[in-house]
Amino acid sequence: MLDYSFERRVLDRGDFPGPMAGLDEAGRGPVVGPVAAAAVILDPNRIPSGLDDSKRLSPAERDRLEVEIKSSARSWAVAFACPGEIARLNVIGASFLAMRRALDNLNPRPRLALVDGPEMRAHFPRLGMPAMGVVKGDARVASIAAASILAKTARDRLMRALDAHFPGYGFAENKGYGLPALEALRRLGPTPVHRWSWNAVQQTDLLDR
Repeated sequence: MLDYSFERRVLDRGDFPGPMAGLDEAGRGPVVGPVAAAAVILDPNRIPSGLDDSKRLSPAERDRLEVEIKSSARSWAVAFACPGEIARLNVIGASFLAMRRALDNLNPRPRLALVDGPEMRAHFPRLGMPAMGVVKGDARVASIAAASILAKTARDRLMRALDAHFPGYGFAENKGYGLPALEALRRLGPTPVHRWSWNAVQQTDLLDR
């Protein structure tokens, strides 16, 4: 379970008086749908119990924590970047576009963004504010873990909605990932919500028919 200790250490250094927001994304890898990002400013006195990296949690745990995060955080926002923006910016650039959109919807505006992974440092200027990258941040920093949960649950909910519009692809179950998503793509062909700029979509046999 994560607490607010990492954020307190940053605040104690005095470089950033706060508030600070955790950022994370969901949906870089699938062949269909947008990438989602969330930004969360936690209340240090109301940290949800059991907060952890979304990948370590069951769907039921994520759903419970989503409700608790939204009710207890000082501010939170979720935003998306669509397949067309992924094609234009690549998936990393689109992820940071979604993060910037989420940040811009926070009130109060944070003074520092905490981002999962320092290897993305070259993209930090896209956020429009000072940023700190944290190795395995979604497993170490409560604010980033909270953002990872909101991004994941929001994207999963969207994929369930898309499943109703495009039956047969299994979006509700596979979320656009893995062999089931590729097999459905080859069998049925791409939809308007597939990532047409990706090789897996462009190489679909049905595109040549």
